[in-house]
Amino acid sequence: MQQVDHDLTPQGIGQLISRSFETLSPELQRAARWLLQHQAALALHSMRTSAREAGVSPATMTRLAQRLGFDGFEALREPFMRHLASNAAIAAPRRSSRSKPGRGSSPAEVESLHVARQLDNVASVRALNTPQALRDAADTLLRARNVCFLGMRVCHGVAVHMHYVYSLVATNGLLLDDRGGTLPDQITRLQPQDVVVAISQSPYTRQTVECVQLAHEQQAAVVALTDSALSPIARQAQHVLLFETESSSYFRSSLGAIALCELLLATLSARGGTAAQQRLQQMKDHLRRSRAYWERPAATHGARNALMEGNP
Repeated sequence: MQQVDHDLTPQGIGQLISRSFETLSPELQRAARWLLQHQAALALHSMRTSAREAGVSPATMTRLAQRLGFDGFEALREPFMRHLASNAAIAAPRRSSRSKPGRGSSPAEVESLHVARQLDNVASVRALNTPQALRDAADTLLRARNVCFLGMRVCHGVAVHMHYVYSLVATNGLLLDDRGGTLPDQITRLQPQDVVVAISQSPYTRQTVECVQLAHEQQAAVVALTDSALSPIARQAQHVLLFETESSSYFRSSLGAIALCELLLATLSARGGTAAQQRLQQMKDHLRRSRAYWERPAATHGARNALMEGNP
């Protein structure tokens, strides 16, 4: 067992985990992901509570600490306690420490907690991503020959939304899907000038992870929008942008993913200059000519106003 500097910061421990992550067992990887995503909780909770929240055994938390070079769990936890006590910002993804609603919680309490966690998820996109990281990812999209959007299962709707909004300011967007079982075929046609925007959150869809690996082999750039720097789609990505998925219900929230998509697209639009603005105006004109959106007929609108005013 290698020994580590016990004065490491949480950021240093995160780097240590990232370097050794691929050598960890699946169980240790699960514990490591939880650790980096719940640093405030780690600082406050016991080993048993931390293990329960991570979905692993207490012994797994001890083994993780020892694999990282610490004497035990308490030695691993101490830098996070020290960091939290100093009121410094937690360096890695920050999660809400609100507890789940209890069995006897009222509907109002359940709703309040759910809304609070959703607001946390939206706020996370600014807390977890620097403006420079967003600009760098946007610039990669702006330079691309094709920008391909990939999201499966719960993230498919997010990918569809992102592709649609992107199409309002650019003409080179493609939505990847598996109709006819052809998704791998689409990926193999990618070239180094192409970019894949991959969206995935825990539990990670196997097909998305495999397609990101295949895109990497094709030398296409990957922009990963995901819930952890240790996500399997983040490992081979040129850009990693993060969101949170906390929920008080049985499902993980997608609101953070949508908020991050829209923030990245807003950044891209602002940096796209005249070309993006011209494309947007063209789309507005097209939608108006094609009567894409419902409008009340002028005659009916006028008659209704006259009736409200008491006129015949």
